Amino acid sequence: MTAQSPARVMRHSIRDRVNRRSLERFALRRGPILVILVLLGYLATQSPLVLSSNNIWSSLVQAAPIAVVSFGLALVVMGGGNDAVNGGIDLSIPAGAALATVIIADQLTNNGAPFVVAFAIAVVVAVAVGCVNALLVSRVGLPPILATLGTYVSVVGISRVVSQNRRINVDDPVILWVRDAELLGVRAPVVLMAILMVLVWLLGHRSALGMRTQASGGSRDAAESAGINVRRTVAYTYVLAGAIAGIAAVLLLARGSGSSPGIDEQLLVDMVLATFVGAAFSPRNVVTVPGAMLGAILVALLSNALILNRVSNSWVDGWKGVLILVVVIAAAFQTRERK
Repeated sequence: MTAQSPARVMRHSIRDRVNRRSLERFALRRGPILVILVLLGYLATQSPLVLSSNNIWSSLVQAAPIAVVSFGLALVVMGGGNDAVNGGIDLSIPAGAALATVIIADQLTNNGAPFVVAFAIAVVVAVAVGCVNALLVSRVGLPPILATLGTYVSVVGISRVVSQNRRINVDDPVILWVRDAELLGVRAPVVLMAILMVLVWLLGHRSALGMRTQASGGSRDAAESAGINVRRTVAYTYVLAGAIAGIAAVLLLARGSGSSPGIDEQLLVDMVLATFVGAAFSPRNVVTVPGAMLGAILVALLSNALILNRVSNSWVDGWKGVLILVVVIAAAFQTRERK
């Protein structure tokens, strides 16, 4: 047996370490989405309905409001940093969307207001929630996760007061059109989701504000050295997220034919999971608006697949909680790797 030279042994050792690091990096970047795909694949083998056209279209419709609120979170993360633990985050977006849903439903059903008036009031209120977050994070200097968690709890309380903690049914023609209409054979919520994705993508990825936002999230020090007002830019992302939450209310009303107490809880879990899982669709593994939409579709498919396999709602939430932990752990390891 011929002994290998020290140089060859060293080369093999270096190559093995490089391959191992590449494999670890791939697992960290694509791990969460691979877990979901494997789980979906297994569920599909247990129920042929999972991959049926009816379930896919139903999942796309269900994904629409999740995707829209995820667009708002994506902008905040892009401005505050891609770290799921210490970077930009806005947990209050689902609460703002739920409050806007209650306001529109209350104005339409109980006060007889025209849809345009009800929608305008709801968006203004949702923007006000975003302004509160912007003030707490950019001016007061609170950690985003704590500031927006406090806002979330407060806004949920306001929603319950306005709705008296009861469901409000809606039969407004505009809401019914969003729920039932088709455009070129595609359900209206799916079309609206795609249109909003393009608009927010242009704003967040192709506009001057978007460039400043990405620069602020990429490196705060470098952005400030380049003359960017980081605090103002970050504040804008929270305000925009509030406006997007108000728009999402229309899709939430259409999906449920009214407002229901507790809608914010499920939306919060789905939004966080969709936004950060969607980062795996980015070449640089960062949160993006298109990735948020793809993540929302995956989350909706997973939810329906679990239900079609007769998994109880408690276990559905449990699986989503585990996946969020996987996402956060992977993000934490990636942050440590960058440092």
